[in-house]
Amino acid sequence: MLNNLLFIGGIGVSEIFLLLFFLGIPAILWLWALIDLLRSDFKNSINKLIWVILIVFLPVLGAILYLLIGRGQKVKASI
Repeated sequence: MLNNLLFIGGIGVSEIFLLLFFLGIPAILWLWALIDLLRSDFKNSINKLIWVILIVFLPVLGAILYLLIGRGQKVKASI
């Protein structure tokens, strides 16, 4: 049944895995970075604005850069 539905759309199982890999993973990475950024407090509010602009206009590269570099610019929570 599943193969018939996929055949009707002209897409196979391997194409679905490729779509998930090339579209799903970057989308999840982008959402993770954006949500983490919006929920965080930064030492400088201009840095937060710059990261938002970078993540929105360069989704994959901006998200990767934020997760590697930008997370270190957040205010550390004290207990």
